[in-house]
Amino acid sequence: MSGDGREGDRRDDELRDARRIPGPRGAVDDLDLESVPRPVLPPRGEQAPEETVPKQEAPVPEDGAPGQEALKEEGAREAREAPETPETPEAPEAPEVPEAQEVPETPEAPGASAAPDGPAPEEEGEYVVYEPLSETATADPAASAASPHPGTADAPPAPVTPATPPAPALSHQVLKALLGAWALSACSAEETAAVEEHLTSCAPCADEALRLRDAVGLLHTDGSLDLDPGLRARVLDGCLGRRPARIPVPEWVTPYDAETARLDALVRDFGAAEWHAPVQLQWFEEERAVTRRTTVAGVIGHLMAVDGLLSAVLGLEDPLAAVQGRGGSEVPLTPVRRTEAYWAATHPPATRAVREPWRDLTHRLISTASIAGRNVAERSVSYGDFALPLQDALLDRAFECWVHGTDIAEAVDYPYGPPSAVHLHRMVDLAARMLPAALAGRRRAGLAGPARELVAPGEPGRSVHLEVEGHGGGDWYIALDSPAAVGSPDRAVAQVALDGVEFCRLVAGHISPVEAAAGQEGDREAIRDVLFASASLSRL
Repeated sequence: MSGDGREGDRRDDELRDARRIPGPRGAVDDLDLESVPRPVLPPRGEQAPEETVPKQEAPVPEDGAPGQEALKEEGAREAREAPETPETPEAPEAPEVPEAQEVPETPEAPGASAAPDGPAPEEEGEYVVYEPLSETATADPAASAASPHPGTADAPPAPVTPATPPAPALSHQVLKALLGAWALSACSAEETAAVEEHLTSCAPCADEALRLRDAVGLLHTDGSLDLDPGLRARVLDGCLGRRPARIPVPEWVTPYDAETARLDALVRDFGAAEWHAPVQLQWFEEERAVTRRTTVAGVIGHLMAVDGLLSAVLGLEDPLAAVQGRGGSEVPLTPVRRTEAYWAATHPPATRAVREPWRDLTHRLISTASIAGRNVAERSVSYGDFALPLQDALLDRAFECWVHGTDIAEAVDYPYGPPSAVHLHRMVDLAARMLPAALAGRRRAGLAGPARELVAPGEPGRSVHLEVEGHGGGDWYIALDSPAAVGSPDRAVAQVALDGVEFCRLVAGHISPVEAAAGQEGDREAIRDVLFASASLSRL
């Protein structure tokens, strides 16, 4: 063996003609598949020729290991011994087509079909459809060769959404400034979370947040925005307690003073549309309800016409006489006829101009009654069919101001509450004192049952216990058989219970007697007579 690791020339000559074992071939991963020629498929229906394996060169050792020259000679000898095959013309390349489209068929070469990329089919008669290379692989062969899957383009990387940086922490001053918006639920979700987290660690801000939340609750109240009916009286009492009035308003005048002031506050800011809004007046006559349609201005004119009955007693000018003086007709005495006369005398119909004369009349009635004091409280005011003392007549006018104020408020869709409890109690008491006379009048008309026990005037007789609950409530005993008798709990034969406001609506004729009673016990005929007598107190 020579010094370069080879045996002598003689040994080489002896072995030159001997068939040798070919050297190891490279692994599949070591081959460049792009440089390997692909086998040609035979025409359809012909026998596939025996495939030949393309010649591959063994990897060259880096250190020049022995046997390299022998491998080269063996490869050359095998190439000379292999039969020559006619050269097959290459098939034209298929035109590039966009993705998701059908690939056009490649025209067949003479004698053979164009070989698509990829391995040959393993079984005879089997055809494989190969997808064309993507644009990326065609345009850049080097990139395609470097890809782990040659012939295909790498999928584009998914877009990476940059992470949102965390919001900077809000300072104490900023969070404190957000408390108002937080209390109103006007903060964003992030601000709300930051404020609520801050409130767990900051006591001053937590106290401020509670105060703001309480204030927001006051802004969303479901109650009426009107002032408490008793507020005016309390303010006046406070003022008069510090500096007494030179001419104080008598106690029996205060309900009329309060209700006229409330009604004036309701209509003071009305526009033309509100003054002409339709109002449905309702009262009870005999056994049925009666209605009359007018306007807001017509209601105020009606109140002024009836108030004229009191002005005549106090020596003041009758507003209806001033209107009818042009025609020289006689001034009627009943409230219904006075109202009809006033409506007939006002052409065109009353407008907002009626408010000032009505309010001026109420002020003059209050001031005159206050100056006269108790000297005029017992003066009789005639209503045509009946008469009342002036103090009760003013209470009756206060009751009618409230009832018609409710009618006007319903017409313009505005809330209007009942009078104060003290004034409402007085109104209920006036109606209870008028019931025995109303029962006697219905009995004379044949609308009530006959008297069962007549007693001497001032003696206790059969009675109905009228229990008025709630606002302005109390207990009254109504004499049944004679207006001169005295109601007594010892002679009670029945009991009826109603709410205070509901009883007043019954007296005003706004609800039916059948629907008014909340609870009944005892003589049913006596209860019915009292309820229908209460409704008969109503009028226009």
